Amino acid sequence: MAILKVIELLASSTKSWEDAAQQAVNEASQTLKHIRSIYIKDQSAVVNKNKIVEYRITAQLSFEIEYKGNPKTKK
Repeated sequence: MAILKVIELLASSTKSWEDAAQQAVNEASQTLKHIRSIYIKDQSAVVNKNKIVEYRITAQLSFEIEYKGNPKTKK
């Protein structure tokens, strides 16, 4: 049975909310292994002179905890 951990991340992009989500995954993958999913909790944008200049997300990222040792002995 896999154990998953969930962390909350903030990310931004000047392109889109989708790109902000991808940036969050890209950054997290530098230090986390076995990323399983990203859940977007909230979206917002920064507006300057009636134009969206930055897309922001708050997201939850889940990843599998890597167990070292004999999996039959873990409790």
